Amino acid sequence: MTGADRGPQPAAGLPVVIVAGLHADARRAAVDALLRTVPGSVALHHDLTDGAARGTVTRTIRNAPLGVIGSGEAPLVNDCACCALREDLVPELARLAAGGDCALAVVELWDSVEPKSMAEVITEHADPDALRVAGVVTAVDPALGLPFLGCGDDLAEHGLAAAATDQRTVGDTWARQLEYATLLALAPGAQSEEADDADHALLAQLHPTARRVEVTEPRFAALAMAGFDPAAAADRLHPASALLPQAADASGVTTLVWRQRRPFHPDRLYAALEDLTCAAARSRGRFWLADRPDVLLSWDAAGGALCVEPAGPWLASLPDAAWDLVPPVRRAAAALDWDPVCGDRVQHLVFTSPGLDSGGLTELLDSCLLTDAEYAAGRTAWAGLRPSSFDELLDPTTSGVPER
Repeated sequence: MTGADRGPQPAAGLPVVIVAGLHADARRAAVDALLRTVPGSVALHHDLTDGAARGTVTRTIRNAPLGVIGSGEAPLVNDCACCALREDLVPELARLAAGGDCALAVVELWDSVEPKSMAEVITEHADPDALRVAGVVTAVDPALGLPFLGCGDDLAEHGLAAAATDQRTVGDTWARQLEYATLLALAPGAQSEEADDADHALLAQLHPTARRVEVTEPRFAALAMAGFDPAAAADRLHPASALLPQAADASGVTTLVWRQRRPFHPDRLYAALEDLTCAAARSRGRFWLADRPDVLLSWDAAGGALCVEPAGPWLASLPDAAWDLVPPVRRAAAALDWDPVCGDRVQHLVFTSPGLDSGGLTELLDSCLLTDAEYAAGRTAWAGLRPSSFDELLDPTTSGVPER
């Protein structure tokens, strides 16, 4: 009998489902639902609370019938609790896989740990015949979505920093947790009874391609284990090829998609950054400045905090021979949006928020572009706009860019 005659074969390796989220009660509810639903499943959790003070992080393993069935400690790595998690996670998962009696490993991440790094650690460092990432879930209490997204406090102010150098904020951390997962596990109805239509509309517009399911639904476990591709997820979120949300308007929540080809005047855009950052609960995208025509810049804002970073060159600035070195998904994204004058250079920014002033926001963005006369003057004149106000912001030694 051939492999084709036997039909589809089960995927190799112990399936691992990563459950993330700053909404701790919702996250625990999602993990408990998986343990109850999947026989032989265990949950692995590293508690990073006060890890720096203790010099270690605490690891616990539990299942549904017995509760905690194992515990231990992992030493800090470079004074970073999150680094200790990375070092300890794969060996512990490999031990569970080697035992042969574990049907599913649920990795419950500590509050501020982002699922992207953990999914990539497992994929890059684990034996694929022993372990595989079967799903990435972010647990959400819809009623807490906007308060967390709009929180510009540093994680450290809430005891959630993973290292002494962790400069992330609550808002940008929660946004990345939400947008990386392919499944959003909604808190049980009684837990999120204060959520209204606007709360659910916000989730739908922030991550329209994610499945959203309450943890009490029978299909939750199957969806959580449906498969996950870390490489595809990275492409989906990379500034150059990101699948940004489409325009939407529902229950008082609006998503504005603003696209233009003409470059920004660096000083006018810089002067408008605060107003643009505070105009929406969440904004992201890619853009270009007249004085840096070859540099693709990423825009990532939440909770009133903005991160602007170089994200490599625009493909239009590269020689033809260099295109073979560019990932196919990047080339495809550029080809679908190619302009005969600007190439793949584009202003593509997306703003999502309740009560969004789309008209005022569009007017402000338009005012930051080069005028007709400035645009007609050409690149030689654009280069004369330096020194730019963005020089200090884009200098990694002084910009204060949050850690990822």
